[in-house]
Amino acid sequence: MIHRIIEWSVRNRVTVLVLAALLFGWGWYAVKTNPVDAIPDLSENQVIVFTEWMGRGPQLVEDQITYPLVTNLQGLPQIKYVRGSSMFGMSFIYVIFEDDTDIYWARERVLERLGTATRTLPEGVSPQLGPDGTGVGHILWYTLEAPGMDLGEQRALQDWYIKFALQNVKGVSEIASFGGFQPQYQVTADPNKLLYYGLTPADVIAAVRANNNESGGRKFEMSDIGYIIKTTGYLSSIADIEQIAVKTVNGVPVRVADVATVQMTGEPRLGIFDQNGEGERVGGIVVMRYGENAAEVIGRVKEQMKEVSRGLPANVKFDIVYDRGELIRESISSIKHTLIEEMIVVSLVVLIFLFHWRSALSILIQIPITLAASFILLNAFGISSNIMSLTGIALAIGVIVDNGIIMSENAYKHLSERYAQWQAGQKSQST
Repeated sequence: MIHRIIEWSVRNRVTVLVLAALLFGWGWYAVKTNPVDAIPDLSENQVIVFTEWMGRGPQLVEDQITYPLVTNLQGLPQIKYVRGSSMFGMSFIYVIFEDDTDIYWARERVLERLGTATRTLPEGVSPQLGPDGTGVGHILWYTLEAPGMDLGEQRALQDWYIKFALQNVKGVSEIASFGGFQPQYQVTADPNKLLYYGLTPADVIAAVRANNNESGGRKFEMSDIGYIIKTTGYLSSIADIEQIAVKTVNGVPVRVADVATVQMTGEPRLGIFDQNGEGERVGGIVVMRYGENAAEVIGRVKEQMKEVSRGLPANVKFDIVYDRGELIRESISSIKHTLIEEMIVVSLVVLIFLFHWRSALSILIQIPITLAASFILLNAFGISSNIMSLTGIALAIGVIVDNGIIMSENAYKHLSERYAQWQAGQKSQST
């Protein structure tokens, strides 16, 4: 078979050169379209389900949330295994699928199963799917430089303006906010006053919840004009909460202000984000979707940041604290220089030791064609251009040259033998 291929190639040199040129062109296009990243994505094909049940201990979360969800999610098609983790107020389920499973198909199957699994969970508990990103999807971290603005205002700016603007960028799965304070109304009940009025904390909670609502009415017609009747009952200030009546004693309402203190404060935090020892900062983490080109997504996010900056208050700007784009550029540049240097050195060695330009050319022409064709395979198998893959290509240059040298020496040996036989035949004829 190999002899036939060699024979056909020798007899059809133009066709072989045209096919090689087409292969090189296809490979060059693959080089341009291949995703670029600094590190390979070796994370598992997983779907994360997280559930909040604040105020409950890990054992209770394990018994009433994690265990029921794990048992219900087992048995999904193309699944490898299910792992669960419980902590204070939180439950995490990691559903690991086969490597060749489409991630969005897997998320749909998990979401379908959650529709039936939630029936066994406590009231008010709602499991949610994690972002469609990988373990190496954190491509950019940023903080806000906002002198003169308190942390609550910075967090509100991040959550209600910046986050929504950056989430619209193509390839971004999620913008995870961190730092600062999330404002909330806090009602602190006085146990002595509750005991005096014969109330419980549950009575105060029920009163606040019942008075923070709106209800609609029907259309009312008067003088041939239709009026839509509705109520406005949502709480909008501390005074609204303080005036809520919890119960009535001898015709006198007992308000929330009579048994509790209402204030605007931040949500309790488990930690802070400090930057360079200069104080707390507010910011966000850009999470990339599965299969996206990290370099392109980072570029689009930075362009969107320029647009978002126009709407920020005065003296407020972005400070990028982690940018994988710089790591990508430095890593790819280092490998690229190594490839170029290796190709030049190999070419010089082949030219010097063979000392025959036609033989050396037949060997050296294989290097760019083989390298270009390797990117075709990288795209076919969904492998990005990263440190590992490019280093493997660099190491393979020596193998490519070795094969060419062996084939050239073999051809030279056979030609020498045939030439010796031809010379012997010529001498015998002359004698």
